[in-house]
Amino acid sequence: MPNPERLLRTLHEAVLAFRSTPGRSGGVVTVTDAREVLIGGDLHGNLENFRALLKKAELDTYPRRHLVLQEIIHSRFSYPQGGDKSHQLLDLTAALKCQYPDRVHFLLGNHELAQWQGQLIAKGDVDYNGIFLEGIQSAYGSRADEIYTAYLEIFAAANLAVRTANRIFMSHSMPSARHLDGFSLSDLQRDERTPEDLAWGGAVHSLVWGRDTRLETAERFLAKVDADLLITGHIPSEHGFETPNERQIILDCMGPQAGFCLFPTDRPLTIEELIGYVGIL
Repeated sequence: MPNPERLLRTLHEAVLAFRSTPGRSGGVVTVTDAREVLIGGDLHGNLENFRALLKKAELDTYPRRHLVLQEIIHSRFSYPQGGDKSHQLLDLTAALKCQYPDRVHFLLGNHELAQWQGQLIAKGDVDYNGIFLEGIQSAYGSRADEIYTAYLEIFAAANLAVRTANRIFMSHSMPSARHLDGFSLSDLQRDERTPEDLAWGGAVHSLVWGRDTRLETAERFLAKVDADLLITGHIPSEHGFETPNERQIILDCMGPQAGFCLFPTDRPLTIEELIGYVGIL
């Protein structure tokens, strides 16, 4: 495990880097200097897939390539003494943001929102919030509370969406149809999140929890955020990606078939062209 003092410095530096990302307005980053963007799907603590994604990105070789990561925490990887190890991937993401502050972006997912806000998230009898805390305590002992507080600051500073000059919008998910009437891009561009944003039906909650993938919903959402195509995560795929409608690609990086999309930003793309840039790690 990293030295706690060194880790806390990295986490605090990463918070500042997220908040000062060029092109950021509230929680939305508009990328204007990129030639390419590489986005992966939900990682859920999978260090092997993270390393493969980072190798694919080749950020040192391609200085105008940006990397977008999402859904870092809550995993099946545990310490022998108990607790979820996915905080390790959050540590690496923070360090990567410090190394490439203008070109690495982390999209808030529903699992991060649930952990940040203390909203129970569970599967069967597994309390993901609880075992995440247990993992931090296993790793850092008496310093666990300080480090956990810094993790919550990372979640508060994370991006809600990344958009490109060629009108591709990236977010963890999109609101369902019933939440779109009251939704607007400006809700995501406020500097501070309100309790209403984070509660059920609010702008942030509906953005990261929605599972409505109908074409008409995607088209309404894209009109509201002034974009043409959408790349999300959130919905698992055994094949690493899905194309649920003519405007959206869903990526998943949690399993052995880990999907990513490495696409150019210097020209308009059709959905067929964008699908052609999808790959499997």
